Amino acid sequence: MGKTKYKYNPKTLAYEEVQISFGQKLLKGLIIVAPSVIIGLGLAFVFETSVETPKEKELRAELEKMEYALSKLHANAKANARVLQDIEEKEKKLYRVALYAEEFPEDLRRMGIGGSNKYKEYENMSSAKLLIETAKTIDSVKSKLYAQSLSFKELLQLAKERENRLSSLPAIQPVSNDDLKRTASGFGWRIDPVYKTRKMHWGMDFTADIGAEVYSTGDGVVVEVVTNSWGYGKEIVIDHGFGYRTRYAHLSKFEVKRGDKVKRGDLIGLVGSTGKSTGPHLHYEVEKDGHKVNPVNFYHSDLTPEEYEKLIELSQNYYQSFD
Repeated sequence: MGKTKYKYNPKTLAYEEVQISFGQKLLKGLIIVAPSVIIGLGLAFVFETSVETPKEKELRAELEKMEYALSKLHANAKANARVLQDIEEKEKKLYRVALYAEEFPEDLRRMGIGGSNKYKEYENMSSAKLLIETAKTIDSVKSKLYAQSLSFKELLQLAKERENRLSSLPAIQPVSNDDLKRTASGFGWRIDPVYKTRKMHWGMDFTADIGAEVYSTGDGVVVEVVTNSWGYGKEIVIDHGFGYRTRYAHLSKFEVKRGDKVKRGDLIGLVGSTGKSTGPHLHYEVEKDGHKVNPVNFYHSDLTPEEYEKLIELSQNYYQSFD
């Protein structure tokens, strides 16, 4: 129990006991307790700010993993962008040049790439700068990939058309070298064998035995299988598309019918001497866009350079033709 305090009263000339109110007692108690409370709160603050709880440790570790994963994602996005850039360069300098294709529109390669407002939602997030940069790179790659797919689709169509064009081109001899005796007459002005007058010879005459095989010189569709009592005699006309047609005349036998689809090298008939012909041979013509052209310019798929030179030499024979 605390000591009793006394105070001298000059009025009564006596010592009187000092009375302490409840408020004073409370204040005194608070003064005594306050330092302990302040120290406790300080220690609690230090503990809270410097010592992690297990949950906080788990969250911090997860955040570090996410930041690491984001940095890897950013690096991969950059690498993919570089690969795509390399593909674009090859397409421009190689594929489009090889296929004679016009350059793919640059604005289509850049379509769909958003402005800065598109990434505003990331600005207050952790690692905002890296997150925005990664999102921009990924969006750019996505846009360019879509454009690249359109470009390759166009090139694929051009490649198919080019392949079809090459397959349809009348690019081989209609008679095998094994069956060929000689080239009797080439394209140009010749002496008619019947009328003995100077006349334009619109094709090439290949001399061979009756029954020698005659081949389609390119892919196409048989549009005419006709027998004439004079002129071309038994003849076949093939439409190769792309403006090309070929005629095979004076045949002894047909091996195809009208409407048949043929490939280059397919057997279509046999050498003969029908119609206006003075001996067994094949009269062969090539048309381009409705105009008859020199067939010798197309034999490049089955002849050696030496054979081709020899064929040109023989085709320049200015003597009479066989028809």
